[in-house]
Order: sequence, then C-alpha cells, then structure tokens
Amino acid sequence: MRQIFIAPITFYQKWISPAFPARCKYYPSCSSYAATAISNYGLRGVAMSIWRLLRCNPWSHGGVDYAVANSKENLKNQRKTTLITSAGAQ
Repeated sequence: MRQIFIAPITFYQKWISPAFPARCKYYPSCSSYAATAISNYGLRGVAMSIWRLLRCNPWSHGGVDYAVANSKENLKNQRKTTLITSAGAQ
C-alpha cells in the first residue's frame, strides 16, 4: 500500500524535479519529506505530507523539518517507555 503512494513521488523526483531549479524553503524537500513520512508512518504520513505542502507558502520561514525524529531521540523515548513499563509491572 505504501509503495502505491510513494511511486508517483519517486517518478516526480526522477523525471520532473530535475527540470526545475531548486527552490524549496524546507530541508529536506517536500517530495523527500513525503516519501520518508509515508514509508515510516503509512496513512498518517500522507496527512503529514499534505500538511507540509500547505505550510509551504511565500509567508513561511522554511527551515529544517524532518518527517522522522533522529535515532538518538527515538532511543531515548524507547528507554523511557521501557522504564515506565518495567516499573508498572513490578
């Protein structure tokens, strides 16, 4: 199912995007963000991608916006969850 949503994005990245100069305000680009969000979150990633496209306008400041948090943050959250679960099991 996820590949169905990612296929048009891949086509755009490979064949359409190179024809235009880079002008994205955000890093990573909206198409990269969408592909990452959909591959990691599925249907929720589609909603995240649509929200990202709606935020891309002349009045936005842009910046760095990753779809997936870095691995250190994920590891820290996993440790907290494990500690809470372990403490509740006793």
